[in-house]
Amino acid sequence: GRRTQLLKGLPATSTVEENAAAGVSVCTFNVNASEGVAILPTIVNSNPLTEAFDIESKGNLEYTVVTTGNPVLDYETMPKSFDLQIFVEDMTGRTDVKTLTVQVKDKNERPVFRGNMAFQTVTIYVLEGTPAGGIYQVDAADPENAELKYSLLPASVPFLIEESGTIFSTKVFDYEKDPHSYFLSITVTDPDGLNSTKAVNINIINTNDERPYFTTKQSIYRIPEEQSPGTVVANITAKDPDDEDSPSRLFYSIQSSDRYFSINPETGVLQVTGRINRDALPLRLHPNVSVVVRVEDSPSSGHASEMAITIIIDDINDNPPECNPSTFRKEANENMTVGTFLLDLKNYCKDIDVDPSNNQFNFTGLSGFGSNNFALESTVSGRLVMTGSIDLENPANLGVEVYSLTVRVQDVAYPNYSSKYPSYTSFDIIYIYIRIKPVNEFFPVFSDLSYEFNVPEITKVGSSIGRVIAKDNDWPPSVITYSIVAGGGTRDYTNIFWISPTKGDVKILARLDYETTQKHILTVQASDQEKTATVSVTVNVLEVNDEEPVCSPNFYSFQIPASLAVGTNINGFRIECQDRDSDPRSFRYVITEGNMNNHFTFSPSAGSNISQLILASRFDYESGLDTNLIYRLRVYITDDNLLAAKDKTTGLTQTGTVSLSIRVIPNPTTVITTTPGFTLVTKRENLYSESAWYVPFVITLGSLLLLGLLGYLGFLLATCVRTRRPAAATAASATLIHFTFCLSSQTMTKLNTVFDGEARDPVTGKMYEFNTRSGARRWKKSNEPLQAAPAMQVTSSATDDSGQGTDREEAPSKKEPSEKRKELTAERKPAAKHPAGQSETPGQDRLRLQKQREE
Repeated sequence: GRRTQLLKGLPATSTVEENAAAGVSVCTFNVNASEGVAILPTIVNSNPLTEAFDIESKGNLEYTVVTTGNPVLDYETMPKSFDLQIFVEDMTGRTDVKTLTVQVKDKNERPVFRGNMAFQTVTIYVLEGTPAGGIYQVDAADPENAELKYSLLPASVPFLIEESGTIFSTKVFDYEKDPHSYFLSITVTDPDGLNSTKAVNINIINTNDERPYFTTKQSIYRIPEEQSPGTVVANITAKDPDDEDSPSRLFYSIQSSDRYFSINPETGVLQVTGRINRDALPLRLHPNVSVVVRVEDSPSSGHASEMAITIIIDDINDNPPECNPSTFRKEANENMTVGTFLLDLKNYCKDIDVDPSNNQFNFTGLSGFGSNNFALESTVSGRLVMTGSIDLENPANLGVEVYSLTVRVQDVAYPNYSSKYPSYTSFDIIYIYIRIKPVNEFFPVFSDLSYEFNVPEITKVGSSIGRVIAKDNDWPPSVITYSIVAGGGTRDYTNIFWISPTKGDVKILARLDYETTQKHILTVQASDQEKTATVSVTVNVLEVNDEEPVCSPNFYSFQIPASLAVGTNINGFRIECQDRDSDPRSFRYVITEGNMNNHFTFSPSAGSNISQLILASRFDYESGLDTNLIYRLRVYITDDNLLAAKDKTTGLTQTGTVSLSIRVIPNPTTVITTTPGFTLVTKRENLYSESAWYVPFVITLGSLLLLGLLGYLGFLLATCVRTRRPAAATAASATLIHFTFCLSSQTMTKLNTVFDGEARDPVTGKMYEFNTRSGARRWKKSNEPLQAAPAMQVTSSATDDSGQGTDREEAPSKKEPSEKRKELTAERKPAAKHPAGQSETPGQDRLRLQKQREE
């Protein structure tokens, strides 16, 4: 925009005090813009950079530069002057930029504490007995670097502060006599009288300088034997003079090694830690136990005192009857007769008390789950017998396998208690677990008398096709295992079904084939490890369209003239299709690839297993509509013709493929009469099941044996010839035997001189020409074009057992001109003949070349 005078009152110089709060006015100016302001006055730059200033509007195009408070201006740490560039633009596009210089003025500030005193109240700890002297250095500073003075209140405390700010103690403190803490106010003042005050706490720390003493006077204690661990014997207490105003923190210990007692190191509680048996040595002879208790005011290197304690052990009747073992596990068969003896408890129990009046005991209190089926013959004998027969299948006993019984054995003599148990009961408990052994009484029973599963033949291998379920009325329920014991085999597989041993799920291991087997009958066995049951399982294989149409031939190649009439059955060609699982009327014929301009079609296109190739529209090469001379058609034969329209998207269909190669011979400008020709390529594929592994094995083994036999016969023949040759015979008169082995795809014989086809020899890789009528062949000369031949009708016959086919062709309508025969005859010169005057075949040429290389 145009630069003009819009800012009135600028440039200017203004001052502001340090520490100014936010919103303090620094400078006021006006904007001379009657049309209005497009861009409000803005600080676009500052030197140095800062955000301490901003512009606020006062109304009527009057503005004020104010402080923001962020950051707060500080004369001591920040620049002393700031140059602010202020920009404005009015509605007409005119702009103006002016500079405002702001100078920061120094202001006297209070002194400030530094270090810990700047943020918190400082606590100083002084050990009692510490000599008088300096205990803390106060750190303070004046922003203007003026000299400061320190003072301390109250004045009555035994502390003072020097001019350097060091706090001194003026006496040696005694924690037991002097106050434990002091509160001081430290003031620092600058020359102008501005000051700051902080608090300081001084705590006097107690030190260990006194010996603890025992406050417990009793030294002899009595306790009965067999007290449980943790039983309190005595509570030993002590006191430390250093802890007059608080509980003493003392540490207790037993000096002599003792296996019966221990003392809590913090509370001084003397308690039992080991078994105290009055009837065993050494307490049988010496029932008094002496221990020395020590108390210290520090875990190490402190003051300590010791005290001797004597504990007298009192004897009790502490030996109840003991049974070893105290837990018994017995087994009994279900349906056992009443009165059957199970266990004699008296053989396993005894009382070790010496006094006969204390070692008599009784068996009482037979209880527990199922105790009504058992009884004790008498309280003295302790013989356990059965009183009832137990049947696990009975609903009253269903699910019960183990009966838990308890028998009480106790002293006859008073006081009838046992200290071996925490509850101090007057008896011992014997635990008896009687397991009732189940007897296998029932056979497994299947849920159905027979099973029948319907399975589509395309079901995936490994799929579950059904489940059989068997149950056993025995309790507890027996584990049922399933197995296939008969049926389910085919010619290729011993068994194509598998059953889960635990769940009874029946799965297929191989692909089902409706065309081979429509039904499988299996015998499934269920076993509970002792008893078995069988059931018949019928698997019905459901027919599914899973076979592809197979057409003959599946590959065909021929030539047709461009002038062939529409509607003509091309070369009499037809395909015949078969499908193992589809009706002949279910086939549809669709040309999916290569049918440019839709010249070809099949008739009928559906509803028959035989269809002819028909020319649907004529060729038009003159106008350029057609340009291709070779048509490679791919024909799809689908077996869905009989399906409804809605079923074709969901129904299962299969598709076969036939490939056709058609070469169109355009109308020549110069008519050349040649022998009609065609090329027929028949593709055969030998299919056999993957499981028939023995087929390639047998073929390979037979081939090896045949080769070995032929080699052996050749060896014998060569030996025979060498032995019968005359000794004086010359090389010219010698019998010459040639063994020629020639591997060729076909035997080629030159019967006609018109070569209208070409191919590559699979052995030598050289190109040769052949006559499609007679089969005659010759090696192709370089740069020699293939001789054109008019179209002819060709019908493919059925293939014989040897895999070779025969063709029938229609005779040409015109005779071959004599001039052409002469030209073709001239091609057969002696140079292209065998020395014997015969036509040389590609196989003979290979033998001749090989012989030349060997020479």
